[in-house]
Amino acid sequence: QVQLVESGGGLVHPGGSLTLSCAASESIFRFNTMGWYRRAPGKERELVAKITTNSGTTGGTTDYADSVKGRFTISRDGAKNTVYLQMNSLNPEDTAVYSCKADRGGLRFWGQGTQVTVSS
Repeated sequence: QVQLVESGGGLVHPGGSLTLSCAASESIFRFNTMGWYRRAPGKERELVAKITTNSGTTGGTTDYADSVKGRFTISRDGAKNTVYLQMNSLNPEDTAVYSCKADRGGLRFWGQGTQVTVSS
């Protein structure tokens, strides 16, 4: 059973930064893509960023929600089986539970989520 474990969430002031980590229980190169999603209170879950992780893609191809472009960066470390989300210039609208997802064929695997709260 694939396990994804997120970490790095917390409380941060507006304008601050956080880095989220998603550690997989197996090689991330066994997945096609991995991504970060978030669900804010009273809102639908939305894609934040995703990155290709199949071994044939050097560095990975990334995609971002318009609301985070230029502020967030998704990256991967195959040696650590981990995908990261560097979040800069955070604002209160970024407050949400952030979850990691991995796709392999028609299968989807989710982590348990980590809370990010941006507040003064």
